Amino acid sequence: MQLGGTVISGDEVVPELGNALMLKNIPLGTVVHNIEMQPGQGGKLARSAGSSAQLANKEEKFGVLKMPSGELRKILIKCYATIGVVSNSDHNLESKGKAGRNRWKGIRPRTRGVAMNPVDHPMGGGEGKASGGHPRSRTGKYAKGQITRVRGKGSDKMIIQRRNGKKLPNK
Repeated sequence: MQLGGTVISGDEVVPELGNALMLKNIPLGTVVHNIEMQPGQGGKLARSAGSSAQLANKEEKFGVLKMPSGELRKILIKCYATIGVVSNSDHNLESKGKAGRNRWKGIRPRTRGVAMNPVDHPMGGGEGKASGGHPRSRTGKYAKGQITRVRGKGSDKMIIQRRNGKKLPNK
């Protein structure tokens, strides 16, 4: 977008960069962001710096979006989306510089589980730099590779394909 450019939202809006319109009025293959999940709810999806989703297909009352994660998801075509990609795509490359900058944001230091004693963490203890076994939380739950999504979530039926190509666990 250019400085001083106008952005418009509505039904009969031209699909140009920055304009918000319903998925039914957006051409296939268009890159969009700030997508509603339910009509009138407000944008929920693809809002972080540099992210976007692509409108892959339109069916009777659903549009199929390829999400930033790679997931294919159905969204009602009456939902609004903004054309284009969210700006500031280099946000993830920004260096904090020092620990104090994180502290200014209210983020406290994080001690590794393997550096603790066995009474403090499931991965604690051992002589020297002994590894802590499988990565876990403080309560003993596995930290990686476990499905954390709630089974039978309402929007499960809207997901066509998960990001890793697998179907949802309850299908």
